[in-house]
Order: sequence, then structure tokens, then C-alpha cells
Amino acid sequence: MPERPSPRRQAASGSPHGLDSAVRRETSSSRAYVAAGVAVVVALGCAYLLLESTLQAFGQPAWLIDPESAAHAVAGLPGDTNRGLLGLIGAVLVMVGIMLVVVAVRQGRRGRRSLPGGRVAVVVDDEVLASALARRARAAALVRPEQVNVVLSDREAVVNVRPTSGMPVRAEDVLAATEDELARLRPDPYPQLRVRVEGTGVVGA
Repeated sequence: MPERPSPRRQAASGSPHGLDSAVRRETSSSRAYVAAGVAVVVALGCAYLLLESTLQAFGQPAWLIDPESAAHAVAGLPGDTNRGLLGLIGAVLVMVGIMLVVVAVRQGRRGRRSLPGGRVAVVVDDEVLASALARRARAAALVRPEQVNVVLSDREAVVNVRPTSGMPVRAEDVLAATEDELARLRPDPYPQLRVRVEGTGVVGA
């Protein structure tokens, strides 16, 4: 399973034609839906608290939980409550908070990459790039299309090859061919290539 680091390349130099913002818009996704979801949850929580407080102020029975009783219950913790359960709940809440912070800070991706296009902005889906890499891998390994699978993530491209029985495949040849294809296309972000050749082959047609 050879692995050779590939230098990251810029898909396009500083654009004098104002295309950088268009490329960023096409390759990144907005985090507005996450912010909207959190805002809706917070708003529903505040509305529920307001409802329960209003019912308590008018001497009406609580809809779900009496706020005063809930406050006393929380103040009395841990008491006879299982401390392990409390710790688990706290850990889950912390993880959810960290995930929300990470999602808000990190830039989202649409599964697209930019290619150098000179005076035009060129953006391709990851599926298109994976198909191009699979085609070069098939040609280098001399196998059928269903024997090659390319898994493409933000920073890595994994080429999985299942050879034909009796016809060994050199992973180095597949790696060189797919690296040549990446060097020709120069996608941004530029993924690191890995090639995996399975030990068991398939019966040739």
C-alpha cells in the first residue's frame, strides 16, 4: 500500500478577473442552516419556559414540568441520583457544544474543487474527479471498471483496486498514473493519493 505525499497546488493564481469569490461560493457551503437550527431550538426552549412561568404565575398546573420544582430538583443534585449518569449527560452536552463550535468555525464544503481555468472559473464535483482517477487507474491496472473504486475526501484520495486472478497489479504503476492525472488537473484542494491493491482477485471474463 504505497503512499507518496503530493505537494498542494493552487488551482488558480490570484485572480485579476474577480473570480476568487465565485469559486469560493461554488466550493463552500453556508453555515446558515446550522445557525438557524440552533436559533430555532433556543427559541422553542425560551417559549416553553415562558409558557410554564405564565401558567405558574396564574396558578395553573404545569404543562409538562413545574419550573420551581425543576429548579429545586436541580439544586438538590446529585443527592441520590446516579453520579455516573450525571457525568454521562454532562459529557454528551459538552460534546454537542464542541461539535456546534467546530461546525460554526470550520468552512463547509460542497464536495467540489476548483481547477485552473485562466480567465474563467472552473469547478468540478468530487465525483467527476474520482471518475477521472478511476479511469487512469483502470488503464494502469488493466482491469474492468467495477474492479476500481475511488474514495475522495477533502484531503485524501484512496484508490482501491481489485486485480484479476492470475494478473498481478503493481500498486506503484497505479499510483504513478493517478498522480499524473492529478498533476494534469491540479485540483484545489489537492488531495494526497493512496493506492490499495486487494489481496484476492476476481475471475476474469
